[in-house]
Amino acid sequence: MSPKRKNTEEDCESEALKSDLGDSESKDGGALEAKMSLLNGITVIVGSIIGSGIFVSPTGVLKYTGSVNASLLVWIASGVFSMIGAYCYAELGTMIRRSGADYAYIMETFGPFAAFIRLWIECMIVRPCSQAIVALTFSVYVLKPIFPECDPPEDATRLLAACCILLLTFVNCWSVRAATRVQDWFTYAKLLALFIIIATGIYQLCKGKVEHFSFEGTTSDVTSIALSFYSGLFAYNGWNYLNFIIEELKDPVRNLPRAIAISCTLVTIVYTFTNVAFYTTLSPTEVLGSAAVAVTFAERLFGWFALSIPLFVAASTFGAVNGVLLTSSRLFYAGAAQGQMPEMLTMVSSRATPAPAVLAVALLSLLYLTVSDIYALINYVGFATWLSIGAAVVCLPVLRYTQPNIERPIKVNLIFPAVYIVCTILVVAVPAVASPAETGIGCLMILTAVPVYLLLLEPRTRIRGLSSITTVATHLVQKLTLAVRPKIK
Repeated sequence: MSPKRKNTEEDCESEALKSDLGDSESKDGGALEAKMSLLNGITVIVGSIIGSGIFVSPTGVLKYTGSVNASLLVWIASGVFSMIGAYCYAELGTMIRRSGADYAYIMETFGPFAAFIRLWIECMIVRPCSQAIVALTFSVYVLKPIFPECDPPEDATRLLAACCILLLTFVNCWSVRAATRVQDWFTYAKLLALFIIIATGIYQLCKGKVEHFSFEGTTSDVTSIALSFYSGLFAYNGWNYLNFIIEELKDPVRNLPRAIAISCTLVTIVYTFTNVAFYTTLSPTEVLGSAAVAVTFAERLFGWFALSIPLFVAASTFGAVNGVLLTSSRLFYAGAAQGQMPEMLTMVSSRATPAPAVLAVALLSLLYLTVSDIYALINYVGFATWLSIGAAVVCLPVLRYTQPNIERPIKVNLIFPAVYIVCTILVVAVPAVASPAETGIGCLMILTAVPVYLLLLEPRTRIRGLSSITTVATHLVQKLTLAVRPKIK
């Protein structure tokens, strides 16, 4: 076949594709639309932060602090620390209004190589692994009433987790509004469960149940205290998720900082008072020894109603899976828009959803469900999350110096990013010293981004001849998902 004829056929195929999708593009598709309200933004953040951990095992902080009162102080301090980071992100998010959050900020500040390292580890390991783990937790708690005396079968658990991911993939491909409604209602469900626990705790306090509240046994070891903050801060992970989908938030200059402030304050209050409620009834030894603290608490006080707690935990994790899928797909989309991931992931369906990116996240999560020990995998690269958030906060003072005239609807006092950066260094360094082997493996996994970048993205060293393959794949994905390139706003 001559080159001229081949090019003519490709042009015809492209024109046919445009014709097939033209009607859809003119109606709704072709761009991500700002459909999310302030309330939707709040439920995205709250729903992403609150997963199963607060119900199941809020023990890491207590284990490393040694006393109830010290653990409560760490919970509060972790919430305040997250609020400082969120405050810094409010300036960055209203200044750089592109989906992708810290990926977009690092790209703007430090260039494509540093941004790709962040994108690679987050898209290929952290996000899909996290989604698979939360989906497995959902499965365990749905199946628990069927297998009350033993653990559910592993194959059944993984199959139900896959069904959970596939169902939410359909919802997120169908409509942003449907996805946010799922997020809204399941966030309400988990908050209702926590408010029931908190109300019960307040009743117990009124009865004088305060015998477990003391500083007795508090550790003075600096490493243990740092590890307690590490556990506490991981419980707040997700406060920056709304920044990933800022292009779909109505009036982001007004709603982004409000959503972040309300969500972080609400979660800090809920986490602290939920822990207080647990300790009105359970001793520190019982909390550390319980496989599911909320269930043990409910069995003591709720009678037959305790059977509802596993269902509330399942609802909580279902909403968390949806939150991870909703925000992670936008990270894939943002990476593709910058030319650092396949072009097909920039496509937007006729229903104004990034369907190819949603499918990419789902497929990777399903792939990780087949891995025997995905928990170890996420532990290896967990510290990368804090490195990337710390790097994003570093962008704030750097951009103040390099781009002083850029519009900043919110301007943060530089003392806040300075405090956050110092604390982040401590949070990353102490566990690295305590577990050097895991940290070393994690660093090697992060460095796998380097050859990928050199072989596929760097103009001077990348492999030639891949464009024809990716073009065919892009056209196929467009036809399967009725997706088109986003319109230039």
